[in-house]
Amino acid sequence: MTGTNGNGDAAEVIGRRRGMFGVEGSGDTSGYGRLVRDVSLPGSSPRPYGGYFDEVVDALADALGDDVFGGAIERVVVFRDELTLEVRREHLVAVAQAVRDDPALRFELCLGVSGVHYPGDAGRELHAVYPLMSITHNRRIRLEVAAPDADPHVPSLFSVYPTTDWHERETYDFFGIVFDGHPSLTRIEMPDDWVGHPQRKDYPLGGIPVEYHGAEIQPPDARRSYN
Repeated sequence: MTGTNGNGDAAEVIGRRRGMFGVEGSGDTSGYGRLVRDVSLPGSSPRPYGGYFDEVVDALADALGDDVFGGAIERVVVFRDELTLEVRREHLVAVAQAVRDDPALRFELCLGVSGVHYPGDAGRELHAVYPLMSITHNRRIRLEVAAPDADPHVPSLFSVYPTTDWHERETYDFFGIVFDGHPSLTRIEMPDDWVGHPQRKDYPLGGIPVEYHGAEIQPPDARRSYN
């Protein structure tokens, strides 16, 4: 049986963040305007992964075939004591079905969906992360899938994990990821006529002007800058 490439890839630097939030074109009122740091993603991990992670990877290879790695699974990443399987989006549903149903895996519970926006990750700017838990085996892993800004579509996992219903709606609302096959993909936090997705890195910092007791209060990025 084969797994991933035996050589771990170095961390990939995808950008440089200036200030606390990395927003450009507006005042940074955080007080961290001179903070500069690289934005990097962890590379793939070599075997042995440690703990039960090797058993999970081997069980998935048995369930879907050895060629799942390099095919459906782009990378296996062990970072901060978490196992992440980076899945190509067209294979997401099949992988989720396998990790839920295979007796050696049995990740019955999806704990949510988290969106991430990496503007510097060219062609993979939008990420959706699914933390999974096996109640049967008392184990946790994560599935991660990426999509480009120009085509922000990811298959919905509602058919496999119905509990992702509101989580996918929230991720769509805040990041603009379109979950194909979701039964009712509408905004869940923001008004239906809201323009944009507020948790993307390119969203204006500070929100919108507010009227309070007759006074117009400008958003923070229109006020004093601490740079």
